[in-house]
Amino acid sequence: MRRRVAHGVEEDDINMTPMLDIVFIMLIFFIVTASFVKEAGVDVNRTTAMQAQPMPRANILIAINEEGQIWIDKRKSDPRTIRANIERLLAENPEGSVVIQADKNSKNSLMIAVMKAAHAAGVESVSISAKRMQ
Repeated sequence: MRRRVAHGVEEDDINMTPMLDIVFIMLIFFIVTASFVKEAGVDVNRTTAMQAQPMPRANILIAINEEGQIWIDKRKSDPRTIRANIERLLAENPEGSVVIQADKNSKNSLMIAVMKAAHAAGVESVSISAKRMQ
């Protein structure tokens, strides 16, 4: 009698590991190189100034609307918690600067209070946002 020997049949599989490695590396690349735009969370009718200059790297945006509401990181903030919020955002980016977007009809005392809180939180650079006069 003849013996039939079953030869091992190998299944051809596609090795997905190199493709997953490439996709993972591309994901990391896009996350690291993406520029994240932070918005204050509220539209502000800013005042105009003759010496307004663009600021390319504003990391902490604080908006004050005409009703006296303060917005930090797209959230309405209580005036008593401004310093803590700035310290938290500054911990995320130690070289960050603060830009205050105050509505032209808002109170100056509120803007000064925000500036004092930013300086108390340890921020070196505090700027006031304005439109350039034409």
